[in-house]
Amino acid sequence: MAQEPSIETDRAPAVGELTPPDRTLMGPGPSDVHPRVRRAMSTPLVGHLDPSFVEIMDDVQELLRYTFRTDNEWTIPVSGTGSAAMEAAIGNVVEPGDTMLVPTNGYFGGRMASMARRAGGEVVEVDAPWGEPLDPDDVADALAAHDPDVFGFIHAETSTGVRQPDVPELTAAAHDHDALVIADTVTSIGGVELRVDEWDIDVAYAGPQKCLSCPPGASPLTLSDEAMEKVLAREEDSRSWYLDLSLLEGYWGEERAYHHTAPITNVYAIREALRLVAEEGIEERWARHERLAGALKAGVEGMGLEMNAPDEFWLPSLNAVRVPDGVDDGEVCAELLDRYDLEIASGLGDLDGDIFRIGCMGYSARPENVIYVVTALGDVLESLGATVDPGAGVTATRRALSE
Repeated sequence: MAQEPSIETDRAPAVGELTPPDRTLMGPGPSDVHPRVRRAMSTPLVGHLDPSFVEIMDDVQELLRYTFRTDNEWTIPVSGTGSAAMEAAIGNVVEPGDTMLVPTNGYFGGRMASMARRAGGEVVEVDAPWGEPLDPDDVADALAAHDPDVFGFIHAETSTGVRQPDVPELTAAAHDHDALVIADTVTSIGGVELRVDEWDIDVAYAGPQKCLSCPPGASPLTLSDEAMEKVLAREEDSRSWYLDLSLLEGYWGEERAYHHTAPITNVYAIREALRLVAEEGIEERWARHERLAGALKAGVEGMGLEMNAPDEFWLPSLNAVRVPDGVDDGEVCAELLDRYDLEIASGLGDLDGDIFRIGCMGYSARPENVIYVVTALGDVLESLGATVDPGAGVTATRRALSE
């Protein structure tokens, strides 16, 4: 016998006004959203097939091509977070029975492998220790041994703070075996050098919430003609209807036909974020990230901490800093939130408990934020008994900024 609703469950919830804390976001993402992007999101909503929105779609595609450094016709923002763009790339390009060669040198290589398996692909791995890039010779050997249909790599590994050098060597080796190349550029787009066409990358996906300083919800994706030909020639439909690029082609291609309701406000946001990239200039933006992250690096090293990645593989947009002996990384992150409203993050996977992950991305990559995070981190570490010199760290940061 059904019970009558109780008074408690029948009463409307008494939920107050939304008042999230005002944090300074210096973790692995999201980064602080630029005020102009927030203003763009507050503008009036239009329909996803409105002629004015079609013009906005054109603007976003043109700006994405500039930011990716590509002429690819197939360049769109996927409706969803960076992982949706990742799944759109892998789930469409990898067909059942395909072999995909993936890296094992970080957390997001593992996610790439998982998505390839779900797409019906056979996954083989190319090994490298966490905290090191892939060796081109090892990649070439793995390509020769397995002759894969697809090769994937992480350009900027958010879990280790390592930037993959030698990208043209990797792509050339893959193309020698007629493999398409998928690149994870989530933490590199708009922050560190990325040249999709010049480096012969077939597919690149990214997220807007890191170096683009845009809320998650519309995520960059670009495919070469060769990659899109493979997608459109599939014998079996993609396992995801929502992320099926052969269907999205009707909406983002010339026809502009209905597929799903786009996240209109998020498209507004990424348009404005990409306008900021174009106004600053992409190469100038890369240089700003390197300069400011260099000051952050000088500060943490100046106070006595160690970086996880060697200088030649250092990733300016995500600085992985070794946790000093005798300190609990989770306690440090919690104290920074409590005392300073400042977010950094702990490690993932194999580096859980071993590193702090400190972002220097987009609108968060400003001199005042760099000084703030070095000052706050030094104070918290010293108060928790770590052997650090906070004053020396701040001095090193200021000196680097002045230079």
